[in-house]
Amino acid sequence: MKKIFSKLLVIILFANYSFAQNTAAEEEVIQLSKQKWQWMADKNVDQLTPLFDDKSVFVHMGGSWGKTQEINVIKSGGIHYKKADIHEVSINIINNTAILLSKITLLAVVGGNEVINPFIVTEVYIKGNNGWKLGSLSFTKTLTPEK
Repeated sequence: MKKIFSKLLVIILFANYSFAQNTAAEEEVIQLSKQKWQWMADKNVDQLTPLFDDKSVFVHMGGSWGKTQEINVIKSGGIHYKKADIHEVSINIINNTAILLSKITLLAVVGGNEVINPFIVTEVYIKGNNGWKLGSLSFTKTLTPEK
């Protein structure tokens, strides 16, 4: 009975330790995502450039493109991500890949016009030797705004 109890205790402690590690990694990516929205609002391409993987892809309502064009769009103000109100976030980490879903209301300036749109945003982050990098950012417009 003592052996079974000891083994069960070890399993529970290991499970809690593993969960704590995942929770820390999840929180790290969630905070990085929030910081990314602020950098985008500030047009801070110096911080965004190393965050975006060289092979990253960006899917918008009007098209899709890679890192260089996204950085240029942000820098030029072609899209100014003024404010992302984040309503809900969920995250799944699979090995070295984090998939983060956010329900947001985005205030942006596009083509000189201020627009507000509700989106579900999918962000994919890949963990490498130098930390997390954004591999994909996709916007899916929802029919109704968050309240």
